[in-house]
Amino acid sequence: MDFQEFLRFVPKLIDAKLPAFEAHIKMAPLERLESLKNIYLENKNPRIAAVMMLFYPKNERTHLVLIVRKTYEGVHSAQIAFPGGKYELDDDNYAETALRETHEEVGIHPDKIEILKPFTELYIPPSNFMVHPFLGISIEELVFLPEPSEVAEIIELPLSVFLSDGIVVDTNLSTSYANNINVPAFKIENHIVWGATAMMLSELKEVLKEVLGTSI
Repeated sequence: MDFQEFLRFVPKLIDAKLPAFEAHIKMAPLERLESLKNIYLENKNPRIAAVMMLFYPKNERTHLVLIVRKTYEGVHSAQIAFPGGKYELDDDNYAETALRETHEEVGIHPDKIEILKPFTELYIPPSNFMVHPFLGISIEELVFLPEPSEVAEIIELPLSVFLSDGIVVDTNLSTSYANNINVPAFKIENHIVWGATAMMLSELKEVLKEVLGTSI
């Protein structure tokens, strides 16, 4: 989609109702469903993180940025994610966390991003994080500068590809909590996006399809 046309839908995106859990569960691993329905967070004391779902123009077409995390000793090693990270006490709010971490991870200054709205927060049991996603836009073409200690690769995903039904797949993989399980996922380029990022993408995709309608 042409980015200028996409901008016309921004007011509707801001006002759009979020499908929340109903969208999340469509891309949730079966092994995760019961825990998602029966979470008592007061007993978990989760850490807080925030991520940025950032749309921007590239060659005048609308794109969404994702990152490939570096390989490290941890449950989210080498996974596909949105730019973002852990809330710090110096952050005034979770939106500031998302902006700060986006700057640190992919080099985009907060002044270049307008936050449109928060999306539904999502609890990630394996790492005990509550993640707060934010929808943002930049009206200019961006030059990403990935932080080499955290980011292995930048994925610039065209909106038209993201909205295609053909990228939704079922795949078999081993996770930090189970081996050889079938999970719903997005196949983006040569990457499989599953788990929390896929669940957040699911909500984002449903909202976009509802708002954009026949303009897709």
